[in-house]
Amino acid sequence: MGKIIGIDVGGSTTKIVGFDGKEMIHPLLVKASDQLASVYGAFGKFTDTNNISLSQIDKVMITGVGSSFLGNELYGIETEHSSEFACVGKGGLYLSCFDKAIIVSMGTGTSIVYAEKGKPVEYMGGTGVGGGTVMGLSKKLLGISDINSLIEVAQTGDIENIDLRIRDITKKDIGLASYMTAANFDKVSDIASKGDLALGIINMVFESVGMLAVFAARSKGVNDIVLTGNLTRLPQAPSVAEIFRTMFNLNFTIPQNAEFATVIGAALSGNSHGENI
Repeated sequence: MGKIIGIDVGGSTTKIVGFDGKEMIHPLLVKASDQLASVYGAFGKFTDTNNISLSQIDKVMITGVGSSFLGNELYGIETEHSSEFACVGKGGLYLSCFDKAIIVSMGTGTSIVYAEKGKPVEYMGGTGVGGGTVMGLSKKLLGISDINSLIEVAQTGDIENIDLRIRDITKKDIGLASYMTAANFDKVSDIASKGDLALGIINMVFESVGMLAVFAARSKGVNDIVLTGNLTRLPQAPSVAEIFRTMFNLNFTIPQNAEFATVIGAALSGNSHGENI
């Protein structure tokens, strides 16, 4: 059997990965304003970087919001479209090595699925809060439209200057951790720094998504929550995940290559070795 290529066509980025049997070929990401150009650019870069010829590729699996721009072939290679939610679940289980889990995909917005090996992926819901929220608020409040600049500024911030904590409003034990957020942005003042505001934006998005994941996990009776998508690359992601792990006794995990979970799931959908994942 030849190689299976997966492509995830997003609004502004295209991700691509390959499988040669059970062996994953390292994924890559390409940014472009035109989705179709992004697909062809990613495909060309990926095959050139990995010395893959067209004759070595059996199938290309396509997913993502921009996948509708592509037909049933790419450079004469058969393409097959796969449900994005199914890809999220399949990729999340593959990267985490869990048998079942809540998989959270944090992209421009956020989607949440329940995945269990050998069973159809179940869409649990989602929210418009995600990376688009982070960048939209950053641009409007801070005049920052570059994610790397936002990350750098946020590292100078202090969340205590932004969010109201349980300990700020009561000294009694009410059954909640004292450091738990009572209200995002409630303590912000006129002298809050750019760093404080940047960190507050990021934290608000992560906490909003985290709580939805907690509700989803409780509804399915599972303890494992896998965080995937581009937002997992933010340096604040692991610390927020650890706080939620401690507060709710749930296993929040950010696996290696978490930002590529959906495209990995797409490739696995066309791979016989991924049938039971």
